[in-house]
Amino acid sequence: MEENKKEFDESIVDENISEAAQDEEQKEDASEEANAAETAEAAGDAAEGEEESDEPDSKKKKKKSARALEIELKKSQEMLADITDKYQRLMAEFENARKRNAKEQSRMYDIGAKEVLAKLLPVVDNFERGLDALSEEEKEGAFAQGIEKIYQQLMTVFDEIGVKAMDAAGKEFNPDFHNAVMHVEDEELGENLVVEEFQKGYMYKDSVLRHSMVKVAN
Repeated sequence: MEENKKEFDESIVDENISEAAQDEEQKEDASEEANAAETAEAAGDAAEGEEESDEPDSKKKKKKSARALEIELKKSQEMLADITDKYQRLMAEFENARKRNAKEQSRMYDIGAKEVLAKLLPVVDNFERGLDALSEEEKEGAFAQGIEKIYQQLMTVFDEIGVKAMDAAGKEFNPDFHNAVMHVEDEELGENLVVEEFQKGYMYKDSVLRHSMVKVAN
């Protein structure tokens, strides 16, 4: 009987221990679930907080980025305007320099041409003197006609390059073109009139190549 009672008491104790262990496990599981739920909730709150805090920063960054782009665009436009202005000024200076250079080259060419042409004028004078000295009969000869053609060819070349005779006789005396070497008083002639040309003067373009030697009346 005592042994049976002892076994019965031990079985009751074991059941009590088992029930206590189960209750403890259930409490631990419930505690873990509660902790997990709190952790998850805290993590969610933290994530929402981060999203809420990130949203203003993102907008600020976008605003800052747009402002920076506007500043860069303005700087680029100012730089482009400055470069365009410098380019236009440089092109204007280049064009002015080109025109000055072309004008100077033309002036130097004219100076050189005038020196050469002035040396050829005595040759023209000799052609004219020689032809004027021929009689009408001699002018009909082949030699005289050949000389006449050479003279005409030379005068054609002169005309093409801008050399023209002044033909001062009968015109008003002008010291810019005429060189008076004689003076005559004649009431029948006009005042300050060129009555005779001793040596023909020539113009090269708009400048005097050689002044005319003339006789002036009154």
